[in-house]
Amino acid sequence: MLAAFTFNTAENLPIGLLEIISGSLRVPVSAVGLLVTGYGVTVAVASLPLAHFMRAVPRRHVLTGLLTALVVSSLAAALATSYGPLLVARLLTALAQALFWAVMGPVAVGLFAPGVRGRVVGALSVAGSLALVLGVPAGTWLGRQSGWPVPVAVLAALGLVSLVTIAALLPTSRPEEEHAAYGVRPDARRFGIVLAAGTLAATGAFAGFTYIVKFLGDVSGFPPDTVSALFVAFGTACLAGVSITGALLDRFPDSALTAAVTTQAVGMSGLYAAGTDPVAAVVFLMLMGGALGPVFMTTQNAMLLSAPGRTDMALAGNSGCYNAGIAAGAALGGLILPLAGVRGTFLAGGLLTVGACTVLLVGRLLPPGQHAVRRCQREDADPAPAAHGRRARSS
Repeated sequence: MLAAFTFNTAENLPIGLLEIISGSLRVPVSAVGLLVTGYGVTVAVASLPLAHFMRAVPRRHVLTGLLTALVVSSLAAALATSYGPLLVARLLTALAQALFWAVMGPVAVGLFAPGVRGRVVGALSVAGSLALVLGVPAGTWLGRQSGWPVPVAVLAALGLVSLVTIAALLPTSRPEEEHAAYGVRPDARRFGIVLAAGTLAATGAFAGFTYIVKFLGDVSGFPPDTVSALFVAFGTACLAGVSITGALLDRFPDSALTAAVTTQAVGMSGLYAAGTDPVAAVVFLMLMGGALGPVFMTTQNAMLLSAPGRTDMALAGNSGCYNAGIAAGAALGGLILPLAGVRGTFLAGGLLTVGACTVLLVGRLLPPGQHAVRRCQREDADPAPAAHGRRARSS
């Protein structure tokens, strides 16, 4: 949880420090923005190749290596005196995060019985959401008080605590022998449906959310100070949504995903339709916030259940597609903004999210896919891991 909190804070911290970093390094604000967009694109592109390349390395070694990269890259970023070294350090952190989300889930849930794994996914998601509610605001405040390198160095310290703990306590085992190495109910069709729905939902969410500040100011008429308070409320709604969904995820895994995507569709469509009214804008903004975290969390949980092969590969694919959706959504919103205004970005985002709902609905109406997957179709055809996978699912 601490590692998830640290990685998510590292990813989003420059958002709160754009002008400070820009002034310190004497570069345009748009160049500092590239520290965020370049980070997301790197995660999207590198997740699956890195997971494939490291598929045979014991997870304890992988996690300690990733956290070492986080510590080193954060220290390098804190010591950077020009834009180039800072960008390189950020991309190194992004490469570490790309693989972290692929291996962290199977390792964490594999420590627990299958019946409570949804709660474990929920706990990890709560930690990730706290990065937006607590980590980024605290880092922004600290950066304004002491300079932007200070909160970046604090991230290195948090990463070091995670590194030492995992290196000392996590058992070492072959990846294919982990209890959550394979899906509980392998289903290639369900896997594809969830992947498509999650990508559409991410694209829709960030087509509008990227321009939420402009929407709340220009359309809803909120002053800048109120917009800042609404951001805190948005993050709190995200944290509440993740917490509630995590508590129900084991009992209703499929319904939780549908409910999260539907809530996002209602929130975005409501902002487009009624966002000119301040009260309605707050209500629909909270609905959108309450769904944003749970959408990714429920797709991750679905990967652990329906992965047709190794769960780390499925999670890497899901993380890569989600981050690709974020980048595509931001780009789509940028294209729509001059043509249809900021309200148009939320209309497009709402329609894309409705498309995600449609994909899930069609998936429910189709007959069940084949849940049994032949071991020869897996990447590792070693009979010993295959036998272990059968025993793990049987238990």
